[in-house]
This record gives sequence, C-alpha cells and structure tokens, in this order.
Amino acid sequence: MSLILSLETPSEMQDRVCVAARSRRLALGLTQSDLAAKSGVPLATLKRFEQKGQISLSGLLALADALNALAGFGALFPAVEATRLEDLDKPAARQRVRKRKGP
Repeated sequence: MSLILSLETPSEMQDRVCVAARSRRLALGLTQSDLAAKSGVPLATLKRFEQKGQISLSGLLALADALNALAGFGALFPAVEATRLEDLDKPAARQRVRKRKGP
C-alpha cells in the first residue's frame, strides 16, 4: 500500500501552477498575447491567472493545451485502488439516474 501525502495547501498549489505555467510560456518564447491568441483565452484572463492564479477550469485546460502540457491532467483524479479483497466485489461506480419530467 502506498501513502501519498500532500504538504501543499490548495493556495500553495494554485501559486505553484500559475508560476509553472508562466515559466513554461516564457521558456517556449511566447508573449502573453501570443499565448492568449494560441489558446483562445482572453488576454485579461491570462494576465489575471499569471498574477493571481484565478482562472476557470476550461481556461486552464485551454492554456495547458496551448503549452503542450495537457497530458498531466489525465492523472489528476486517479482511480481509487482496492485495499481489501472485499472491495473488488463492489461495483466500480454508481451513476445517478435522472427522473424524466412530464407525463
């Protein structure tokens, strides 16, 4: 069994992500205007992200794609591994069923 501890707070992780994105942009020789145009993210949004770390998930993914860093998001929420034999018999995931409105 592996135990992974995160010593970073969400705020620290937010800061680390926006610094890493800015560093990658600069390493690729892109200006903020270049990246905004390439990603489709408005320049003001990109500036706010690099300064304050504030951005929507769709904006963050668009920037990551434009910076060739989208692959890292695939590991963001890894599947929970079974720790007991009984866990293997449980259904993998439950899905909510919506009730139809109307007659």
